[in-house]
Amino acid sequence: MKVLLTGGSGFVGRAVLTQLRAAGHGVRLLIRRPDTAGARALAERFGVDLFRGDVLGDDLLAPACAGMDAVVHLVGIIAEYGVQTFENLHARATRHLVEAARSAGVRRFIHMSALGTRPGAAARYHQTKWSAEQSVRRSDLEWTIFRPSIIYGPGDGFVSLFERMTRWSPVLPLMGGGRMRLQPVPVTDVATCFARALTDRDAVGRTYDLCGPIPLTLREILQAVLRVTGRRRLLLPLPLGAMRVQAALLEMTCPALFRRPPPLSRDQLLMLQEDNVGDPEPASLQFGLTPVAFEVGLAAYLKTRAAPG
Repeated sequence: MKVLLTGGSGFVGRAVLTQLRAAGHGVRLLIRRPDTAGARALAERFGVDLFRGDVLGDDLLAPACAGMDAVVHLVGIIAEYGVQTFENLHARATRHLVEAARSAGVRRFIHMSALGTRPGAAARYHQTKWSAEQSVRRSDLEWTIFRPSIIYGPGDGFVSLFERMTRWSPVLPLMGGGRMRLQPVPVTDVATCFARALTDRDAVGRTYDLCGPIPLTLREILQAVLRVTGRRRLLLPLPLGAMRVQAALLEMTCPALFRRPPPLSRDQLLMLQEDNVGDPEPASLQFGLTPVAFEVGLAAYLKTRAAPG
């Protein structure tokens, strides 16, 4: 198949790109700056076509979709900065990409959503992800929606962040006491599902949770990181009230001073107050996954055994 891929230069995108090419699909990568060294390296490594464009640039989306059999839409953000808002990057971009795919005659549409997305969600992240899902469902495209939990693997922004913290910090923060439950899923499993769904007729019109086999609290996740790395660190519970103040300050200072989104936002804290769990069995059965315990998967890619300290 000829596939237009959005978000292909990111953490999940590179894994999906690997699986798409391994399956023999031709890939056109929608990318804002195809002239960068990183973009050229992607094109050379994977043999993909680079198409200059932006999911917020309505006039470029239809040409990007022209001649494609399918769209795999991965673009999303976890924190806002400038015009890169949840409303723009989740809801508006998806709505316009769906319209562009329809006008170009594309039939298959694979969409990345998020576990916890639902009507009436507290966090704007989940609200706009739900709006994006509705745009996909209301279309006459042959769609499949995936809702991943926390995705881990080389270069992720969650598990790897805590692993790096263990290298220099004597303590690890337990936000809100670390009681919220998560189901981390390997990025390889996520990528496998996206690639296999393209040609799976039984996946059309279905929504799948992508999550690990066992719910774990944040405390249990950090304890697993410490066991795998062989390090000893204090797990320090942080009250949500104090973290909200910190998040508000970061939201004000990071965009203004550092031209980047904040590493922690109040919207993220809203999500951390609720469990992020789902049912992994439908996706595992449909796409032939072998569930892997989090600690086993973690050890497979960290490959570091620091001496206890």
